[in-house]
Amino acid sequence: MAERVDGRGAVFLDRDGTIIDDSGYVHRPEAVHLLPGAAQAIQRLNRARWPVVTVTNQSGIARGLYAESDYRLVERRLAELLAAAGARIDASFFCPHHPQFTGPCECRKPGTKLFREAAAQLGLALPRSWFVGDRPGDVVPAHALGGRGLLVLTGEGAAHQAQAAALGVSVVTDLAAAVVTILGPVA
Repeated sequence: MAERVDGRGAVFLDRDGTIIDDSGYVHRPEAVHLLPGAAQAIQRLNRARWPVVTVTNQSGIARGLYAESDYRLVERRLAELLAAAGARIDASFFCPHHPQFTGPCECRKPGTKLFREAAAQLGLALPRSWFVGDRPGDVVPAHALGGRGLLVLTGEGAAHQAQAAALGVSVVTDLAAAVVTILGPVA
């Protein structure tokens, strides 16, 4: 299937360390804490009619640390917190694998399978999309798919600034700053 170049782009966000605090294998709803400014940043994307899609690696499932149902409860809690702030995520995709435990897969970031699935399901143009996260694997797919990547310094981002520079990926302080890069300053 040919990549769609017409149509709208999306903003693909990593979850842990980008939207919520990454306390390590987040699998309990009560452990979900929005990072400062994250809900407002997503709300701004919603108002600008940019589809917001999360793509997240959840190797804790492959490691046996939690079940897919736990992941779903965390997603529900995230949706509740965002809704309380007038924001929403339009679609969520996750990889439950880890090469050490389940063997290689195409959906684990920096693989592009989940991004392509999102594009096909939502009618998105990947070359017009932004890829935002706190690890190189979150933003590397931008190059493969023709989009633009932004590394945030929240979560693990500060530890990966040099890698981002080597990849030609812009670095921003947090999700709010990423949205300013995407949409421009608040008028």
